[in-house]
Amino acid sequence: MFTELYPKLDTIFVSSHDSETKLKTICALLEKNIPHYNWVGFYFRNGEKEELLLGPYVGAPTEHTVIPFGKGICGQVALSNENFVVPDVTAQDNYIACSISVKSEIVIPIFVNGENIGQIDIDSETIDPFTKEDVTFLEYICKGVASFI
Repeated sequence: MFTELYPKLDTIFVSSHDSETKLKTICALLEKNIPHYNWVGFYFRNGEKEELLLGPYVGAPTEHTVIPFGKGICGQVALSNENFVVPDVTAQDNYIACSISVKSEIVIPIFVNGENIGQIDIDSETIDPFTKEDVTFLEYICKGVASFI
């Protein structure tokens, strides 16, 4: 499932499109080709403020356009600088519900020059669908995004 997407991602990373278009194209590619990815989006640090701003995404609209550091899964990743895989969102105390249909979430930080500047956030309507392959795949995407952001 992931193998055929790597060359497509490489093409997006080096394309002449602006960053916003590249990010939106990545979101659409993932949401369309990976069955357990039901919402795909990017959040980025808001300058020096300790908050994340919603960037390009594909999926149901969300009211969570600004997330304070420490709040929800995305806000926790902004502080921890570590991947966060949530097999079952109902088991998380500090979870921000975007939709009642979301059952699990994975968030991978994006680093530029060692600084966490944002993250990719994936919601799934399936309980515990994320594997090590998902993590490796999404880390690859985050490195690619860091190369053009």
